[in-house]
This record gives sequence, structure tokens and C-alpha cells, in this order.
Amino acid sequence: MEIRSVGVVGGGQMGNGIAHVAAAAGCTVILADLEERFLEKARATISKNLDREVAKGKRTASDKASALDRLTTTTDLSRLSGADIVIEAVVEDEAVKRDLFARLDGLCPAKTILASNTSSISITRLAASTKRPDRFIGMHFMNPVPMMALVEVIRGISTSDDTSAAVEALARKMGKTPIFCNDSPGFIANRVLLPMINEAIEALREGVGDRDAIDSIMKLGMNHPMGPLQLADFIGLDTCLAILRVMHQGFGDPKYRPSPLLVKMVDAGWLGKKSGRGFYEYETR
Repeated sequence: MEIRSVGVVGGGQMGNGIAHVAAAAGCTVILADLEERFLEKARATISKNLDREVAKGKRTASDKASALDRLTTTTDLSRLSGADIVIEAVVEDEAVKRDLFARLDGLCPAKTILASNTSSISITRLAASTKRPDRFIGMHFMNPVPMMALVEVIRGISTSDDTSAAVEALARKMGKTPIFCNDSPGFIANRVLLPMINEAIEALREGVGDRDAIDSIMKLGMNHPMGPLQLADFIGLDTCLAILRVMHQGFGDPKYRPSPLLVKMVDAGWLGKKSGRGFYEYETR
């Protein structure tokens, strides 16, 4: 099966990035969200990011225009029923995702593949909210989607070989490198990354070093392009907390316990770049 039409649910930073790369790759894209204002913001972000690619010589102005022509936005989920695949990119909350997939399962024909951009939640459990677990898969894109090459592809216990092959081909069509991993809390990327970020937050809480010292040591000593505290801000501290809680619950191992400082910052609404304040301060528009 060749995937030519892509539905995306959620117009936030991940969803608009997925819609961007799918439309730029030649797919027909329908981007859905709850309110028109979210869709207007998403389309403006996609246009701006395409302009950036044109300025860098990665695309032509004609390429940009064609990509935007292939992109449609809607607040009506039923309009996704004609897509070959629907990719969910909503909040990292299992109950919300399960409810959404149950609705999509009822709206989309049996041939449609359903995919989740979850960064940690069990694909097998999400698939169980549908009647098509064989056509359900995880597609975990990295942020920012237009720039990052990796797509972590996660098969649930019932995901078929045909579904996996179609999604692998779609990821390559988007210019991404798909890498498969098994369905386990946090998968690979976040199982390795989030404990490091959590430990950096604990080091800050304990006064081992200040923010700049911790991030600078990881950048200069480990050659990381961004320190763990700044990276946490870009991921979103609420998302980091959600992932750690999934792993802590899933494994029952105290090594995944979220730092109390992270919990406190999320409780305060200090979510990182998107809220204007996290471990660093940011201008908000």
C-alpha cells in the first residue's frame, strides 16, 4: 500500500511539523484541530517554516506554493475519513488519545492506518481502543519535525507487516530515517533521554551546579548541541513529566521517579519555551 493522503490531528508544534513534511513530500494533507484559531496559527507556522527552507535553498518558492496547496485544515474530524493514514499529535495523555482513536476508528474505513506520535505511551494499549490493531502503529517524530531526521517507528503486538512497510515507506518519502523499536515505556529515544534530563534537574535541585554550569558541561564535555535543561524547555516540561510518569508507572522502578523540582515547575505553569518560562526565560508572542 502506498500512502498518498495523510490526516493529522493536532495543530501544535508536532502536528504542524508533521503536516509540513507530509505536504512538502507530495502528500495530500488534512490537518484537524478543535478550533479555527489553532489551525490558522498552524498554517502560518508552516508557511513561515517553508519560507525558511526557501531562503536556505532547500526548496523553491514554487515548491512552497505547491505544498500549501496540498494542505487543507478542518475542525471536522469526519473529513479525515478519506485519508490513507491518520497521525495523532495531541496532548501526551493516554485517556485523551484513546478517546480520539475510538472516534477515528468509527469514522475511518477499515483500510485506513491509524498512527500515534506518542513519545512514551504503549502502542498496544492505544491500539486496543480500536477494532484495527493490525493497522495501528507508532510514528514518533522528533522536534522540530522539519529539521530532525529520525522517526521512531513502534509496532504494537498486533501491528501487521503490511502496516509497518507502508509506514516505513511514508517516513522515507517524507525525507526521514525510520528506525523500528519494540513497544516498551518510553521506547528507545525517551527511555535514554528523559532519565538524563531528570538527573540534570535533580543536580540543579541539589545545588551541584547552576543552570548554566549543567548545560555548558554537557555541551562542551559531551558535545551535545543543547544542554539538558534547555532541551527540556524546548520539549515542554509538562511533556517531560508525562513521559517520566509513564516510565515510572510502566517499569515500577524508582530510577524513573520525576524530580520534585520538575513537578513543582509544571504545577507553577512554567512549561518551558511555549509558556515563556522554564529553566530559561523566553519571549512570548
